[in-house]
Amino acid sequence: MNRTWPRLLALLLGGAVASAAVASDADRVDAGTAAEPTAPRYTIDPVHSRVLFSVEHAGFSNALGTFAAPRGTLQFPSRGWRGAGVEVELDLATLDLGNDDWNARMQRHDFLASAEHPIARFRSERIEPIDDRHAVVHGLLTLRGRSRPVTLDVRLNRHAPHPLTMRRTVGFSAVATLSRSAFGMTAWPRVVGDTVELRIEVEAQRSRD
Repeated sequence: MNRTWPRLLALLLGGAVASAAVASDADRVDAGTAAEPTAPRYTIDPVHSRVLFSVEHAGFSNALGTFAAPRGTLQFPSRGWRGAGVEVELDLATLDLGNDDWNARMQRHDFLASAEHPIARFRSERIEPIDDRHAVVHGLLTLRGRSRPVTLDVRLNRHAPHPLTMRRTVGFSAVATLSRSAFGMTAWPRVVGDTVELRIEVEAQRSRD
């Protein structure tokens, strides 16, 4: 009996120490990954943000165009990606293919249909962090009245006070691909490729509210 009690006491003490260690580890994990209660809000800078797209032209070249002056907001925490999100609108009338006639042609119903749906919208739904500077942003793009999932590969360029305004500023680069036919743009399949490649540059400044 005397030999049993020391062994039992050692087992009880060992279990308590192990439980405390597990709880401590869990606390450290939670502290390192928990989202901020409210991530700071940023307003997209329309001057320094732009969407560039590339689409195959009859196998001869890749036509390049841009959309300018996006409007929207994003949330980005002071550390990590958890709690981040973005909502942005793009005026399709800002399309620039380098030629006024082609700009007007692409606004028609069989392509952008901008008379009926003048604004494209993207809203993030889930963010998958890769490391401190990279993440995959899963969201919903609404174009021509159709909403489809789109995935962005995003790189954080800088998160710091702007050297001129001294306002807290964040900058990102992103790439994505989408199918134009998924949004109902099926015209000229032998001339215009179906896969559209996107490159997105965004700067946003900390909101004052």
